[in-house]
Amino acid sequence: MADQTGTLTERQRQIAAAARALLDDQGPTALTMRNVADALGIKAPSLYKHVPDKTALETLVVAEGFAELAEAMESAVPQGLPAVAQAYRTYALAHPHVYRLMNYRPLRRDLLPPGLEERTAQPLLDAVGGDQARARALWAFAHGMVSLELDARFPPDADLSAAWTAGLISFAT
Repeated sequence: MADQTGTLTERQRQIAAAARALLDDQGPTALTMRNVADALGIKAPSLYKHVPDKTALETLVVAEGFAELAEAMESAVPQGLPAVAQAYRTYALAHPHVYRLMNYRPLRRDLLPPGLEERTAQPLLDAVGGDQARARALWAFAHGMVSLELDARFPPDADLSAAWTAGLISFAT
């Protein structure tokens, strides 16, 4: 995979882009080594020279997702807690397959680029004044709300904006 600094080779970047496109366009069942190889016009065994297994392939997509989410939330920090929460929600709803891959299974921290998880958590920490326990509670709230929304678990007439606002009030400093 990436070297110790988290730097990908050009071929790994191409593989990550192909995997992401398949996931976004066709969902999680399309994310296979064979499909990614086909999308790149190569044979599956050639893919293994650059990405050792499906876990590593998924981690490339997960890392990209975390970097995108971090960027979205970082840009919202100056506007405060509601903006950070909205950036989180907007990203998850716009990229549901990536979001689920990032959050619905154990996180392979050992395969992520160094510092990426911390970078993604920092805007949540900033939004609650640096209190780590409150930042974790905020993440749990945002993840729960987004997950229920993605899985269509709220009644059709539910006012989700009002629910978000009510929940975020408890995090106001």
